[in-house]
Amino acid sequence: MSADERRTYDIDVVHVARLARLALDPAHAAAMQGDLEKILAFVAELSEVDVSDVPPTTHPLPFQLPLRDDVAGEPLTPEARDALLAGAPSHDGEAFIVPKVVG
Repeated sequence: MSADERRTYDIDVVHVARLARLALDPAHAAAMQGDLEKILAFVAELSEVDVSDVPPTTHPLPFQLPLRDDVAGEPLTPEARDALLAGAPSHDGEAFIVPKVVG
């Protein structure tokens, strides 16, 4: 992509920073605008690469994941459950309680 063909991106840096839970002052927000535009321009440049003969991959190295059968085991005894829950930061006596992450 030539300099004449470069796209400009209307990125709401303040909104992106808020989503990432970052505190940016106006000077950093302006610098971040330029950085994000460069990143998006590079991604656009990568999208022009012909990958039609490249097979889809899940890992750069060829290997097989060791898999085992998914077999239900015996339920935990109350003593084993209590021992596991004892190390949890929060539980209700039967299960772990985790904080809500997504609004």
